[in-house]
Amino acid sequence: MIRKEMIAMLLAGGQGSRLGVLTSEVAKPAVAFGGKYRIIDFPLSNCVNSGIDTVGVLTQYQPLRLNAHIGIGIPWDLDRNHGGVTVLPPYEKSDNSEWYTGTANAIYQNLNYIESYHPEYVLILSGDHIYKMNYEVMLDFHKENNADVTIAAMPVPWEEASRFGLVITDENKQIQEFEEKPANPRSNLASMGIYIFTWSVLKEALITMSEQSNCDFGKHIIPYCRENGRRLFAYEYNGYWKDVGTLGSYWEANMELIDLIPEFNLYEEYWKIYTKTEVIEPQYISPEAVTERCIIGEGCEINGQIYGSVIGPGVIVGKNSVIRDSIIMEGTVIGDNVTVTKSIIAENVTIGNNVELGIGDEVENKLNSSVYAFGLVTIGENSVIPSGVKIGKNTAVSGETAAEDYPNGILASGESIIKAGDIV
Repeated sequence: MIRKEMIAMLLAGGQGSRLGVLTSEVAKPAVAFGGKYRIIDFPLSNCVNSGIDTVGVLTQYQPLRLNAHIGIGIPWDLDRNHGGVTVLPPYEKSDNSEWYTGTANAIYQNLNYIESYHPEYVLILSGDHIYKMNYEVMLDFHKENNADVTIAAMPVPWEEASRFGLVITDENKQIQEFEEKPANPRSNLASMGIYIFTWSVLKEALITMSEQSNCDFGKHIIPYCRENGRRLFAYEYNGYWKDVGTLGSYWEANMELIDLIPEFNLYEEYWKIYTKTEVIEPQYISPEAVTERCIIGEGCEINGQIYGSVIGPGVIVGKNSVIRDSIIMEGTVIGDNVTVTKSIIAENVTIGNNVELGIGDEVENKLNSSVYAFGLVTIGENSVIPSGVKIGKNTAVSGETAAEDYPNGILASGESIIKAGDIV
């Protein structure tokens, strides 16, 4: 059997409930990003660009779209006879059957998969971050320090440090202490949830801690390794990294792509982001259309005006419609004389004529103020918005709505229409 020096385990089973109706039908790593991509494309592309050819993708919540997107890994050159990409859902065993109950529990349930490659090192990744990182450089750091565990960490502003899990290191970057969201932080190096373990160390820790409820890397495995004298180091990363776990951060990260000089560049030749792409006809921009500082996907038909927005493939924008500071995902159809302001519209949404999105003042959302915030309008996939209605800020709509769902033709700021079965 061919031995792999390092394999990656990509945790992609998250529900992503802080993205609200965007994840009612799809796992967070499969949510569209930057027009043509999905969030999971970024860690997968990092693996390929770093020379890692064996990746286990652990799925759980709403895996259908994610599984179909990954397939056998062709877009990332991960269709290999030995290695490649393997989707690893929870499965029934002879003695018991259980869901993945924590990040480390998910890895523990796949010990046999890891063992089949006899790796020296295992890379643990999250499937819902936007960044570019050469994991090979991180592995070199791990080897040079004779580390048992290496944690990727990045400096954050001191005023924000109390929101993160922090590592305290000595001058050689060896970790001395951890602080989980401390009120008075002594470090501003935040853990990114990216780990390299020497496999023998990880295996022993997983087996020992396997009975822990909701066994997790940050809460159980890392502290266990430290308490048992293992060598833990922090690999400092100084590039762009974004956790797009909230609607605000997701919107912001998309908007950063269209800055004049984007902080995160999708167009670098030496570090490409790969994705599964459909065969789609070319885009059509009508003579009356206006586009300014936009990403516009293939197969779009643009008859209106678009400013500072990210438009996915196959979107149709009707005549005299104006879109500003918004994300419109694949297959959405927007009618004539529509105004869309600071909105996130998911896939295959239909918006009638003479609709206004993002009107009025900001009011706290009554259904879930922690999710539907940031002054955004959020519309879930396959939703229908009837002609002639107006929708305020901090609102959410999901499902096939009709005129009678909108009192006086208005969904006021802070209100929601969530049809049965959708996430709130």
